[in-house]
Amino acid sequence: MAGVMTLVLGGARSGKSRHAEALIEAEAAPWAYIATAQAWDEEMRVRISEHRVRRCEGWQTIDAPLDLAAALATPHPALVDCLTLWLTNLMLGEHDIAAATVALESALADRMAPTVLVGNEVGLGIVPDNALARRFRDEAGRLHQRLAVRADNVLFMVAGLPMRVK
Repeated sequence: MAGVMTLVLGGARSGKSRHAEALIEAEAAPWAYIATAQAWDEEMRVRISEHRVRRCEGWQTIDAPLDLAAALATPHPALVDCLTLWLTNLMLGEHDIAAATVALESALADRMAPTVLVGNEVGLGIVPDNALARRFRDEAGRLHQRLAVRADNVLFMVAGLPMRVK
């Protein structure tokens, strides 16, 4: 899988992260887990802890709530979990999403090791009732489309089962 990029999309609790971890673990360790989550409350601290506990030895965690491009400089097979939390961090911090996306795409193009990207598909539900939520849904959809074009593989997770899209 040298240099291969896989995008794994799905809804909440669809099995995205677990499947993405298995894809990367098929490569030789060590593996980089590039985490974009920030523990703003107890519930999020628990979620982060659950993700860390289930990983076997060989994983190196890189916290990258904003600078995903720099984190991708690792030479190891890498899992980015998750794109939509990264997008949330950018939006709430009023960062330049377009510039950050270009930097991400450039970093991905430079990678020689396998990369698996995880993102939440948020565009399948009802239209959100507020402008911020609608903007987030639209930005996430655009980000996923841009990365799907560049990805070698795109998977959509449903009830823990991967469906090959590309």
